[in-house]
Amino acid sequence: MKNRLAQRIHDVPPSGIRRFFDIAAQMHDVVSLGIGEPDFVTPDHIRQAAIDSITAGKTAYTSNSGLIELRQAVADHLHAKYGVQYDPEEEILITVGVSEALQQAMLSLINPGDEVIVPEPCFVAYTACVIFAGGVPVTVPTYVADEFMVDPKAIEAAITPRTKAILIGYPNNPTGAVIDAARMQAIVDIARAHNLVLLSDEIYDRLVYGVEHVCAAACEGARDLTVLMGGFSKAYAMTGWRLGWLAAPADICGAVRKVHQYGIMSAPTAAQYAGLAALLHGEPDVQHMVNEYDQRRQVLVAGLRRIGLPTFEPRGAFYVFPDIRSTGLSSAEFCERLLTEEHVAVIPGDVFGPSGAGFVRLCYASSMHNIETALERIERFVGRIA
Repeated sequence: MKNRLAQRIHDVPPSGIRRFFDIAAQMHDVVSLGIGEPDFVTPDHIRQAAIDSITAGKTAYTSNSGLIELRQAVADHLHAKYGVQYDPEEEILITVGVSEALQQAMLSLINPGDEVIVPEPCFVAYTACVIFAGGVPVTVPTYVADEFMVDPKAIEAAITPRTKAILIGYPNNPTGAVIDAARMQAIVDIARAHNLVLLSDEIYDRLVYGVEHVCAAACEGARDLTVLMGGFSKAYAMTGWRLGWLAAPADICGAVRKVHQYGIMSAPTAAQYAGLAALLHGEPDVQHMVNEYDQRRQVLVAGLRRIGLPTFEPRGAFYVFPDIRSTGLSSAEFCERLLTEEHVAVIPGDVFGPSGAGFVRLCYASSMHNIETALERIERFVGRIA
């Protein structure tokens, strides 16, 4: 049957990240700096909270919106950290990771043909989520000369009568870029002026180095037009727990909750108790991991520069995004040859959008030993092809 599959499936390419991950998984002696997953184990007390909930027989569904204690803890965290207030009953939803939050938000907001502006390079799921919701992603490039911070004027220039929303993600995956307060406020002002929704994926908000994270919803006039999304996977090393949250004005949160109700009975119960422990008692663990990432970040940036690959200093997340154009190879060629010849897995920059061409993404959520080994192999590879 020629038309068996929906057109949207053909419109979304397979994940370029998964392609390299699958190849690397079949090889021996591979140092992988590809997948953005912490190499830390979830802290003991967080795991114990989940174990205790299971032992106590707390294995049934929670409220579809999530444990009220966890929603309250999210609200308290956002107020204490960024000064923004949400009603845990009406304006916070516990989700199966930020991925679910983002997809359900798109399904709740986007009509067929609506345009969503997406600065790129960006996480590969952003444009896919727009397409799956029937929308049209309109990408806006960012540049290393601006440290991959989006230009608000470029966002405004991309607005048409069909524009419904702006989707941003800072700290950024894949570049490690953060955005300054002035640019974030300018984006908020543009969204207000054009009556747009601002969706902000802030899953990496706690992983910043030498700067302060700018929470989109905390900007002047932003709260009532912003869908704020975050979670536990990166800062608390809880990737496999699949736990996130969405905070938004009551009408938007209610709409997302309606879609969530038909897709998910509730986020995993034990994971919710673990998330509660993380928010209440996990700050020392976050600081420990941030300090470790910072050391690795500095070693990787310095090593890549020494090899001769220009690398701007990332200030957030756990990625570096070096410029490999001096090698004469495309991003895909560089990654394929580095994997086959030196057994180092990294990701082509252009899988995150056209403005990532000529760059590759390396993740430093790996041991210092792996990072140093990878640098030795990359130096050997670059020296051989130069």
